[in-house]
Amino acid sequence: MTATATTSLTDRYIEAILRRVPSRQRPDIERELRTSIADAVDDRLEAGADPAEAEVAVLTDLGDPARLAAGYADRPLHLIGPALFLDYTRLLSALLITVVPAVAAVVGLLRAVDGDGASSVAGDAVGAALTAALHVTFWTTLLFAVIERVPSAKLPARRWTPTALPEPTARRTRYAELIAETVATVLFTALILLSPMLRFETDASGDPIGALDPWLWDTRVIYIFVGLLITSLSMAFTRYYARASAPLAIGRAAADVATGLTLIWIATNDHILNPAFAEAAGWSSGVRTWINGVVVAVCIASLISAVFTGLRDYRKR
Repeated sequence: MTATATTSLTDRYIEAILRRVPSRQRPDIERELRTSIADAVDDRLEAGADPAEAEVAVLTDLGDPARLAAGYADRPLHLIGPALFLDYTRLLSALLITVVPAVAAVVGLLRAVDGDGASSVAGDAVGAALTAALHVTFWTTLLFAVIERVPSAKLPARRWTPTALPEPTARRTRYAELIAETVATVLFTALILLSPMLRFETDASGDPIGALDPWLWDTRVIYIFVGLLITSLSMAFTRYYARASAPLAIGRAAADVATGLTLIWIATNDHILNPAFAEAAGWSSGVRTWINGVVVAVCIASLISAVFTGLRDYRKR
């Protein structure tokens, strides 16, 4: 390198690297860099390149000095590196799928027991779910970020072998799950539609008093809800017989979410239990509030689980 401007450019590049590495490493790194840059520039000069252009090209190929310095100093520029990223995402997904719905259900149940209204139960349950999700994400990310940067906290590397591959879910097992879901849906739907005729409580003339609010039939909302249940079941059959795909994962999640939101809307408007049935059974108004709150809490937990399950199925497409 003969030109003053060329030497100055290389000096500036090396200085940008050296100030980011420990002082004890600087002499060796500087010597290595100057040698490699000089050799690369000489190769380009022998190929007929202009000296200034050759140096610029070499430094450009080396890239950002901050990134190069991080490599010399063994200092990661990422929050969680590839060695830990899969373990991080697996643990985070497992915690979000289990902890967040559980927190939402517990908080909703406690609020319902305290006699809060359905809307208050829903709000507290959603708020608790969001707070739990933030805490789980933050603390899990912080833990793995510390492990990434503290050598003594490094997890032992696990050697992967084909034996670690997950066993495929037996078709017979999946079929049994589908049958169980079908039976549960059919029984639940039949119980809903036949509830006005069931003689749990009767009026003065001996006619049965339906446990569910007659408003559901008057407004035809009950048929919308049953239709959503059937749609969700049909998506389960499609998932069993069809190949996994993004539209299928999204459709199944959308059907489950729509079903849950409809039931939450019914509960928050106090249209689940028939007031006449509660009066005939001798239940106080607090029982209706408690039932609405429990329904809302369970639905919120199911919604959160459905969303995460949909995301998992989407990744498997």
